Amino acid sequence: MIFSRKRADAGRRARDERAVEVPDSYDAEGTATNTSRGPYDISEAPDDVQRLDLGSLHIPAVPGVEVRVQADPQGVIQQVVLVHGENALQLGVFAAPRSDGIWDEVREEIRQSLFADGAAAQEVQGEYGPELHARVRTPDGLTDLRFVGVDGPRWMVRGVYQGAAATDPAAAGPLAVCLDGLVVDRGQEAKPVREPLPLRLPREVAEQEQEQAAAGGAPAPAPREA
Repeated sequence: MIFSRKRADAGRRARDERAVEVPDSYDAEGTATNTSRGPYDISEAPDDVQRLDLGSLHIPAVPGVEVRVQADPQGVIQQVVLVHGENALQLGVFAAPRSDGIWDEVREEIRQSLFADGAAAQEVQGEYGPELHARVRTPDGLTDLRFVGVDGPRWMVRGVYQGAAATDPAAAGPLAVCLDGLVVDRGQEAKPVREPLPLRLPREVAEQEQEQAAAGGAPAPAPREA
């Protein structure tokens, strides 16, 4: 896995990359060597997997998957996107009530929003339950999207696939492995329903950037993948 920070200020293409060691729990093709499946609450997650700690989301290290984040100057992450080849998976995690899941309501709101924008969405039964498949118009042309939701204890994970994985779930490959191995750290604080759970840069990355900012120097060259 490559950790790649995409800076929040538009127009800047520079990025910091960190290589993350691939754990033994996935083989070279990104296939899990254990049979358990998430996303997991942190209270029940397997502890034999190396993960990238982004606060409320812990993302398993899977070969060939690049983690791209967009963060503000304080290190608060605004967006998380996993990339493998031509496929991408955008992740979000939200607070949910103790008793009921919220994916059904959120899915309907997404469908209505797409319809208002002139895009029809089709509901399809997927591995995690109902999904939404849609084709939207972007500056680059028509783009297929696949919305996946997973309700957990007091949280909900939303994933949006792009690329071939948006129309063919079998094409998701290592990205699906990442979703299956995702861990959510909800915390114990009371939060409004649907509020995004806080995401942050890994501590060592944030500390390094704070030191560079204090020194007024340019970011040090990042190690490249071997």
